[in-house]
Amino acid sequence: MAALITTAAGEFAAALPSGGKLVGLDVGTKTIGLAICDAGWHFAGPAETIRRTKFTKDLEALQAFAAREHVAGLVVGLPLNMDGSDSPRTQSVRAFARNLAPLGLPLLLWDERWSTQAVERAMIDADVSRARRTEKIDALAAAHILQGAIDALANLPGPQ
Repeated sequence: MAALITTAAGEFAAALPSGGKLVGLDVGTKTIGLAICDAGWHFAGPAETIRRTKFTKDLEALQAFAAREHVAGLVVGLPLNMDGSDSPRTQSVRAFARNLAPLGLPLLLWDERWSTQAVERAMIDADVSRARRTEKIDALAAAHILQGAIDALANLPGPQ
């Protein structure tokens, strides 16, 4: 059976074992920011940034990370237009998500509008240097995406 890919938090939660770590991905053209949350889905934090090369190498890096962290599911940021419609970038992220099928993990596509801007604004407000922001922005954006998703999952009706 193919791994689930959905935009519905309830459907994603139903496909997961009770609890388990989730990984958030902020998929860019040059990097993939990774974040991880605890097994109880309370807190998301930045993990690492993968410099993109060929997809097979990117997949290997993601497989290694998922195995090392005992990941139960993936949350991939979906870059929608401000009006909620798909953009050319949205289509490439959907294709990337479909190509993650070999991981065999349920995948939630999560609206990431404003994630990078929100994280960058917070870093500027904290007086983080431009070089340090560039180094950390992708993993922090992934954490922002993942936190939004786990907050939604925690508010679903029924037992978690």
